[in-house]
Amino acid sequence: MSRRKTLSRRKKLALLAGAAALAAGTAVVMTGTSQASVACDGLAQAVRNNENFIAGQRANPDAQSAARIANREAVIAQIRVQQEAAGCDAGAGGGQAAPPAQPPAEPAPPTGAGGAGGAGGEQGDGQAGGDQAGGGQGGGAAGEVVCAGSTVTLSGEGGAPAASSGQFPAGTRLRVTNLDNGKSTTVEVTSASGSCALLNNAAFEQVREPGKFLIRNARIERVG
Repeated sequence: MSRRKTLSRRKKLALLAGAAALAAGTAVVMTGTSQASVACDGLAQAVRNNENFIAGQRANPDAQSAARIANREAVIAQIRVQQEAAGCDAGAGGGQAAPPAQPPAEPAPPTGAGGAGGAGGEQGDGQAGGDQAGGGQGGGAAGEVVCAGSTVTLSGEGGAPAASSGQFPAGTRLRVTNLDNGKSTTVEVTSASGSCALLNNAAFEQVREPGKFLIRNARIERVG
């Protein structure tokens, strides 16, 4: 009887150890997939923002619309390359990460496919600067909080730190703070988009978290 009890205890311990190892392995895979999904969500949002901008230009064209559309189409093409590099599932709208065989490497931020501002004055002269030192809040007076609850992503455009907006005219200065890491940047609106605030590559780099292309917890302030 004693030997049977001993064997039974050993079997139970072995089963418990196996279950714990399986659970740990599953958690690692799920964590990697979750991180990749966040990156894919941000890239997909960037594509949607640019597509919305293109749709708006086609619905209400002006003399510069063709140049702006060509610029944004080039930006979308560059973002598609980043989606593929990140292992995003394009068939699901780019918002889901394909199951990785191992934890995915951090994708490089998109380069400005549209060039420094693109044709037709799409990019401004880049007078706006960043306020990223030490995660500062811009060093100026508190601004008016606008677009509460909005997420912030990037346009994929190059050039000096700047933003585009569908709610504020060119020349407006906006301070964008990533509340998840405390970093902020103050930029000037230089073009139109379908978002409250859409940062170009340089501005987004000042406030981003590694591997993320979407700021879900953002504060946007109008400071000028």
